[in-house]
Amino acid sequence: TGQAGIRKNGRLPVHRCLMIDRDEFVEPYRRLASEVHKRDTAIILQIGHAGRQTRTAVTGEETVAPSAIRDQYWNEQKPRELEDEEIEELITDFIRATERAKAAGFDGVQLHAAHGWLLSQFLSPYMNRRKDKWGGGTRGRFRVLERIIKGAQRSVGDFPILVKINALENRRRGVTLAEALKVSAMLEAVGCAGIEVSCGVGDDGFMSTRVRKYPMEAAIVFSYRLKRVPVFITRMFAPLAPVVKPLPRPLENYNVDASREIKKHVSIPVIVVGGIRRLEDIGRIISENDADYVAMSRPFIAEPDIVNRFKQGEQGTSRCISCGYCLLSLEENAVQCFRGRLIAPAHHPRG
Repeated sequence: TGQAGIRKNGRLPVHRCLMIDRDEFVEPYRRLASEVHKRDTAIILQIGHAGRQTRTAVTGEETVAPSAIRDQYWNEQKPRELEDEEIEELITDFIRATERAKAAGFDGVQLHAAHGWLLSQFLSPYMNRRKDKWGGGTRGRFRVLERIIKGAQRSVGDFPILVKINALENRRRGVTLAEALKVSAMLEAVGCAGIEVSCGVGDDGFMSTRVRKYPMEAAIVFSYRLKRVPVFITRMFAPLAPVVKPLPRPLENYNVDASREIKKHVSIPVIVVGGIRRLEDIGRIISENDADYVAMSRPFIAEPDIVNRFKQGEQGTSRCISCGYCLLSLEENAVQCFRGRLIAPAHHPRG
């Protein structure tokens, strides 16, 4: 569904961000789940909290995180480190969000603990420098997830709780595959219903959502940071971006190696996401036991009916060209595919 915020100060910096922080949202979600069920399809609500990857202009509240480490893109100031009692309140909010999801008729929830959002921040040695029970080694950094899952299980009973995690963070002291294997085993031990494998955090750049080249046209128009910079200066320095920060590669199927290893260590379903574009690759991933399921995002933005096209033999490859424009436009616009078309800054309010 895309991530729904469990608390106001965790609102994602995206246009019309979904929220599940109040009981009044149950009925609208119930209508959504009902429509999906009419099509004999399950629907799982993804829930989370932005942590340090948002800003006060978006939430109206102070930015918080496990540790006071500034995000290199979103935060104009360091986030405030969460107090112990605040962490307890967040755990309760995640549990209540799970209760609302069940009341609305969803078939499960997925806790978003990847891509640098709050739960990912707790899991990451790079973003979690705490010395108390919520930090330190893997067990301490996992404690928040464990408390949420166990608490939700007591409340909602037999209701699937899936978790999305990083298998790699391109940061010094970031999550590695070895750490992800430990976390995966812990997730299975506490009753997680399935693990989705991804990578990267917000200030990795384009690690999670990889692009063929820097989407500078979209960045100039949509990035709240670049809007402060005159267009001619941005264009002057744009050619240096790939030199200063090379784009991650490979461009496709970039979490499959990690999902393959995680699948060897757990018996619960493993889902892999990340640059999956071809029906042939999907078949290989499943047949070679690299994952139990595959997930896609941008291909659905480009072609919402792509699965039907695959099934009917109309095409074998997504039309998505991984330009990244859809990602950069999200703070101001509803989700849409730009198909790599140029966005002219001359027609933007900045002139």
